[in-house]
Amino acid sequence: MVYIYKKPIGNKNYYYLRASEKKGKKFVTKDIAYLGSTIDEVKSNIDKLAKYKEQIRKSYKVINLLLESNHFLEKAKQMKLKKDSFLKNQTDEVEACKIHYNEVFNKKDELTKKEILKNFIIEFSYNTASIEGNTINLDEARNLLNENLTPKDKTLREIYDLQNTEKVFFNMINTKLKEEINHNLIINIHDNLLENIDERKGYRTADIRVLRSNFDASPGKYVKTDMDLLLKWYDENKNMHPLALALIFQHKFEKIHPFMDGNGRTGRMIMNLILLKNKMPPIIIHKKTRKEYLEVMRKADECNLWKIEENYADLINYGINEFLDYWNMFL
Repeated sequence: MVYIYKKPIGNKNYYYLRASEKKGKKFVTKDIAYLGSTIDEVKSNIDKLAKYKEQIRKSYKVINLLLESNHFLEKAKQMKLKKDSFLKNQTDEVEACKIHYNEVFNKKDELTKKEILKNFIIEFSYNTASIEGNTINLDEARNLLNENLTPKDKTLREIYDLQNTEKVFFNMINTKLKEEINHNLIINIHDNLLENIDERKGYRTADIRVLRSNFDASPGKYVKTDMDLLLKWYDENKNMHPLALALIFQHKFEKIHPFMDGNGRTGRMIMNLILLKNKMPPIIIHKKTRKEYLEVMRKADECNLWKIEENYADLINYGINEFLDYWNMFL
């Protein structure tokens, strides 16, 4: 196969078309063409390599991924952004995803955007529900949300869980992006996520114990007060990078645990609302990284509810990796 190899020297990158071939039990690699030092040069030169046209075609997906991701990364670097205190060395990579989202995805026709969002929402719905114990697998989720095919041997709660998530996400995109994040909005999102699942509406007034946690949720009589303080904290920290803001808000929300049920799903939905309001692409917290997710959330539990401390570093780093992994796949 052939692929593009990037060789950094100092502050500059040099790109080569490299071939890898298995000979016996070993793989032998060699550079077969120099492509240039910028993505524009690479795109121009690779089209001229008629001699390797067939090999390039076979490796198109791998080559195109590198070209596209590096194209937007170079754009981000040209902006010479100040290194964010939370994102640190990954500031440019996150910005590259934002540029791609706004310059490519948001400029597609409405039908294409809806189809792409549908695929995202299916994956988001499956993962956010699975983290909470829903046993519907990804193929069953696709069949349910695409074809309305009910999976066998699953509870109505599990089915409504996915259907409600899809409905709330589309409604959020279509009607909520210009609304302020306030009590009514949060309660409305929660109530719609729990439709046909749990009749308890609004903030809880009873005390609860969160199983397998190392924090005490807000006492029932202080939930409204703590949510007031959370919204005040959010308003005062809107100048923070949107990805860090969304991740920290979600954790503080979970620590308050304002509802009797559905806190995780509601918190992750609002996390994406914060990103979308800031013209950032949404994020998926994946079931496959659930253990790591719970670990970084527990470490963040050591933070004071109204402060931003070093213990958020692991949570933010985890969130950045989830964000970048999905959008690199999206590319």
